[in-house]
Amino acid sequence: MTETTVVLVLVIVTALGFDFTNGFHDTANAMATSIATKALRPKTAVLLSGILNLVGAFLSVEVALTVTNAVVKIQNSDGTPKANLLEGGGSALLLIVLAGLVGGIVWNLLTWLLGLPSSSSHALFGGLVGATIAGLGWAGVNWNGNGTKLDGLVGKVLLPAVLSPVIAGVIAAVGTWLIYKIVVGVAARFTDNGFRWGQIGSASLVSLAHGTNDAQKTMGVITLALIAAGDWTDTKNIPFWVKAACALAIALGTYLGGWRIIRTLGKGLVEIAPPQGMAAEASSAAVILVSSHLGFALSTTHVATGSILGTGVGKPGAQVRWSVAGRMVLAWLITLPAAAVVGAVMWWIGHLVGGLAGAVVVFLILVAAAGYMYWRSRQKPVDHNNVNDEWENPSRRDEPAKTEVAA
Repeated sequence: MTETTVVLVLVIVTALGFDFTNGFHDTANAMATSIATKALRPKTAVLLSGILNLVGAFLSVEVALTVTNAVVKIQNSDGTPKANLLEGGGSALLLIVLAGLVGGIVWNLLTWLLGLPSSSSHALFGGLVGATIAGLGWAGVNWNGNGTKLDGLVGKVLLPAVLSPVIAGVIAAVGTWLIYKIVVGVAARFTDNGFRWGQIGSASLVSLAHGTNDAQKTMGVITLALIAAGDWTDTKNIPFWVKAACALAIALGTYLGGWRIIRTLGKGLVEIAPPQGMAAEASSAAVILVSSHLGFALSTTHVATGSILGTGVGKPGAQVRWSVAGRMVLAWLITLPAAAVVGAVMWWIGHLVGGLAGAVVVFLILVAAAGYMYWRSRQKPVDHNNVNDEWENPSRRDEPAKTEVAA
């Protein structure tokens, strides 16, 4: 087995690890409101979401085919890697991809530990941008594309990041306002039961949409690594085993359930009622599906959060916890640069050590960081038993105040 093959295996394992963290980091986007309103039992919700993420991952490859080329200049226009990155069996490109993935995973795990629903997509892109700048310089980033269409980091990532939560929030606010106008005078016990059934359908659609968008990002990264190592040549298609592996990884992560983030979205922003939950999920699904069709690698977290806030604005008398929302927005703002710093540092370490040893050191740093954050999470666990506890004191890292649950 050659050094390139070993590094390629490390990249693939790390990419699937990112896909796994993406799954449990983003479960809340689809199921937080259904769990909060008790439309679905917590374990049933994450199981349903996992299955639909699995199915959704096979429905589209538009995002997968553009995910790396749209952000960093490590590919030619036909999708093949740059010639200067293929020396030594593609080791230069593989190190950039590995370091970028580590940057994304570390940020995903840190924000999960803190219960903050930040963007997994931006964590991945940030890690790749940082590693690319470290390895190729500032010119290695595709900032604006060629100017003929929305492209590059600005057009494909930053602009959707700003617009998508606003659009989703407006749609959800209007939908919520209309729902409450229509059902005015009808007893809540009649409307809530019907909207809970509606929530199941709309939450399922969000999970399906999530699979069509987020699973694709890792497919694109793995395919790029395979091309760099000379193990794949078709730049217009994704190997089936890559599709299957990424679909399974994100589905398994989704089933695990990112309970800390589910709690923040479901209980921390707005006290969600079934009509609001249905409006939020329907709005999220519409925005995500349209973006997947257009190939925009947006953040489903931003969309879901914007939708939930919109339902709070649209419901008369609803209490919106803007302080919690402010913490989320702060996490959104620093996600891409923070992940970029980690990606750049990981590239520097790998490059300094050099060769296979450098890649192994970077991978071991990731394992150590992940193990430490998992251990910290077990000190104050949040799971399906206490995810719906009353929201009491957001300043205490949003942990349940009353219920103690065994690890």
